Amino acid sequence: MYDIPPDLSRLRTLRTWYGMWVDRIDEAIAMAEQRERERQRSEERRPPTPDWIVELSIGVGARPIEVHVGGCYLAGKRQRVITREQALVALADGMRACIHCRPDTELGVLG
Repeated sequence: MYDIPPDLSRLRTLRTWYGMWVDRIDEAIAMAEQRERERQRSEERRPPTPDWIVELSIGVGARPIEVHVGGCYLAGKRQRVITREQALVALADGMRACIHCRPDTELGVLG
């Protein structure tokens, strides 16, 4: 039927061995479930992606240099959230629009 030893001592050894593996697997499952709960909690607590952002220059007194759609992969780490109206004004004043996320197109501004 099954290819396992017939004697009691080896059967008990196998039971102990596989019991230890079941315990390890249960611990791994518990850790994976904990990681998943933490990931879900961080997703729930993450602030929503802004609609519009402006990328800032480097250094003291950093100034706005480029308008992006919120969540643009090309926007640098130095950024500030702006409103739709502020994005429109910035573009109208000649600030550069990101060529990847095209905030000018999203806002209906012809560049």
